[in-house]
Amino acid sequence: MPFVNIKITREQELITPAQKAALIAGVTNLLVEVINRGPSTTVVVIDEVEMDNYGVGGESITERRAKKL
Repeated sequence: MPFVNIKITREQELITPAQKAALIAGVTNLLVEVINRGPSTTVVVIDEVEMDNYGVGGESITERRAKKL
């Protein structure tokens, strides 16, 4: 049973339910095509992570984005 976990930062503009559904369907279809697994056994989870809880290069995403402004 494939299990895919998508982690995205929670932005001011939230990802919509329709976008989440498209991600789930798209990833499921990709796994069906690439590894020949049935969609009924494919699990996709989307986690929205607060930008203060997500870091790259020793800095939170909030800090990194503040520097770009």
